Amino acid sequence: MSIETVHPTPLPPAAAQLLARARAEWQQRQFDAAERSVRQVLTLAPDNADALRMLGIMAQHRGDQATAADCFRRVLPVWPGDSELRVGLGIALHECGEIKEALAHLRRACELAPSSASAWFNLGEALWRQVRTDEAVAALQRTLALAPAHLPARLSLAKAQASQGQVDAAVTGFREVLRLDPGHAEGWFGLSNLNTVRFDAADAAGLRQALARGGQSPRHRELLGFSMAKALEDQGDYAQAFEIFREANASRRQRVRWDAAGEHRRVEAIQRIFTEAMPAPLDPRSGHEAILIVSIPRSGSTLVEQILASHPEVEGANEIKDLSQVIDAETRRRHSAFPLWAPDASAGDWQRLGREYLARTAPWRKAKPRFTDKSLVSWYLVGAALAMLPAARVVIVRRDPVETCLACFRQCFTEQTGFTCDLDEMADYCIDFLRLTRFWLDRYPDRVFDLPYESLVAEPEPMIRRLLDFCGLPFDPACLEFHKTERTVLSTPSAAQVRQPMRRDTARSARYGDKLDPLRQRLRDAGVLVD
Repeated sequence: MSIETVHPTPLPPAAAQLLARARAEWQQRQFDAAERSVRQVLTLAPDNADALRMLGIMAQHRGDQATAADCFRRVLPVWPGDSELRVGLGIALHECGEIKEALAHLRRACELAPSSASAWFNLGEALWRQVRTDEAVAALQRTLALAPAHLPARLSLAKAQASQGQVDAAVTGFREVLRLDPGHAEGWFGLSNLNTVRFDAADAAGLRQALARGGQSPRHRELLGFSMAKALEDQGDYAQAFEIFREANASRRQRVRWDAAGEHRRVEAIQRIFTEAMPAPLDPRSGHEAILIVSIPRSGSTLVEQILASHPEVEGANEIKDLSQVIDAETRRRHSAFPLWAPDASAGDWQRLGREYLARTAPWRKAKPRFTDKSLVSWYLVGAALAMLPAARVVIVRRDPVETCLACFRQCFTEQTGFTCDLDEMADYCIDFLRLTRFWLDRYPDRVFDLPYESLVAEPEPMIRRLLDFCGLPFDPACLEFHKTERTVLSTPSAAQVRQPMRRDTARSARYGDKLDPLRQRLRDAGVLVD
């Protein structure tokens, strides 16, 4: 959003001078100075629409979406027909979790300015993040019809098409991004992240040129590094691939925070506290709608969700955050860290939290009575989840720990997964996961199901029948042909893979030889790896 005086507003001379100075400072990229100046304007004229709009733009620029939303809402009555203002407000509200209102403003922006590529792009992005993929694809295609060189829209469209299983269209989209910008880091990473495309020598050369170009942000250089390493894997050079994975992860580790010792203490506290019995549930049938899928990343959880979502009674919700958000809200309310407050929670408290969770997840039960909740942090919360939702079912998906650690080390995740940057920390995370999930299996044998990935791929039908029986679902042959199920899969690395029949050739650790010996020894010493 550009900073322009769209509607003149009378100002005292001193305030007008400050406002002009703020615009000049902003154009010179003196962002802090510009914000100080505009706040001085608002001290002199608190309701000045121009200054409020500028403050909203500045807040949005530095990631303060709540302040941005407040400013844009206050000035919207002055410029109700301003498409650009509505886009800014829609973005801010979406980031604040006010989805319905956000989409309303973004749609209105498109109505007001149907030829605005920015309006259509931001609507498409918001729809995509809400798993309204068909609508998102249509909005992104409209963006590209208006602005064929709009690389973010082309990139997002390719990702959305991948999530729908349109892998060929996604490959074409990513390739077009790279044709327009051969060094585009996210284009290269999007292509490599499909996990179904083999890079050839020409791709490897293109990646080398992109890395040699320099000037990228650390994040973009890391994306290129992960893509380059996968290209080297495709060329059979695993030793060099490992070194590049290591370098890219070392760069990530400088930016992402991970308190390995603190996480270990939390796991120990959870196990200690949930060893004690929780209060008897007030309604033992509460939560029967929910099937929680618990795993470490890259362990097969997306495959298991796809199998369950192929059942006519189950909706696949992808990775949702409602469980952790309910627990976090209760933690704030009690002014005590989880799990320390759990022993003080009554049966009524757990029932209240369960009802809140079910209300938040109600949209996933509009078409089907059951739904999957696949969250990669919920393995911490199984005890709390079963206190809230005594009739829920929990499926623990685990994979060979060496393969799991390597797969995570090879994947460039978001900033929230700092444990994947270092193989020692990854091993410790995996050890904690295996110990705590074994505790859940022992503690709740009738409500928690152990699903080894290797057993699933070795004997799909017997394991799928056992899984469905555990969930209280009648057998349906569609679950055996899960790759034919049409649905959006938001996990990009797995989106293309789950469109294929079951594969048995996913193990990679042997190709890395002694590079993984320290990892194997760490897991062996912890007793979670048996040779």
